[in-house]
Amino acid sequence: MSVIEAVLLGAIQGLAEFLPVSSSGHLALASYFMKLDEVPLLFDIMLHLATLGAVCLVFRRRIAELCLVFFRMVTGRSGEADRGDRSVIVALLAATAVTGIMGIMLKDAVESLAPFWISCCLAVTGVLLLVSGRIKPVRAVEAPGLVRGLLIGFAQGIGVLPGISRSGITISASLFAGLDRKVAGEFSFLLSIPAILGAFILELKSADTLQGTVSATPLMAGMVTAFAVGYLSLRFLLTLIRRGKLGWFALYLIPVGVSLAVYFAVS
Repeated sequence: MSVIEAVLLGAIQGLAEFLPVSSSGHLALASYFMKLDEVPLLFDIMLHLATLGAVCLVFRRRIAELCLVFFRMVTGRSGEADRGDRSVIVALLAATAVTGIMGIMLKDAVESLAPFWISCCLAVTGVLLLVSGRIKPVRAVEAPGLVRGLLIGFAQGIGVLPGISRSGITISASLFAGLDRKVAGEFSFLLSIPAILGAFILELKSADTLQGTVSATPLMAGMVTAFAVGYLSLRFLLTLIRRGKLGWFALYLIPVGVSLAVYFAVS
């Protein structure tokens, strides 16, 4: 893999990880059209870690608040003032557990999904965004809680499939569950932290594959690009979520997904 290819894949990761268009789907399709026989799985995970750094930077204060509340919870010093944050923490733990189980169950399907089905998944993501963008809850919920956490975790589990946007499906599920738009966006990206870390730990066994196919320079170039582009795209997306404009991405996902599905079906 050359530095230019690594930078291009890093830019795609940085854009697609946060914008609800599926980073894994775009990376898989980009690799197909760039004729990269095999992009090491750990290289993909390292790009995800780079974008994780962008999440931690943007939400650093919120992460610190939740860590303090969690510490008070385990030490028995949490009070009524922490009620809302406790609900968020419970939801994050529940969602992460469900996603982990589904990720293990769908692992083989993820690794063998053909480009045709990835294209179909892109179109499905577009439909989800189009429908969820029309939701106007009568009374928006400001803290997810256990039940909503399980629902959103199930949605994120489906999001491991290339072409199904993790951020898109979790934000859509949050909106379907009645969460406030700002809370839905924040929860989706906080939920990405354990998801990305978990994937990284599971794929550490691929380190030997990475070592043999990608040198340090392309790896660092891809990671720096993914971090920088990811930070900017996350800031942009948070603004769109608050304005209820996620449906805009359907104008890209549905035509591209359908067109590529037709291309792969006839080729």
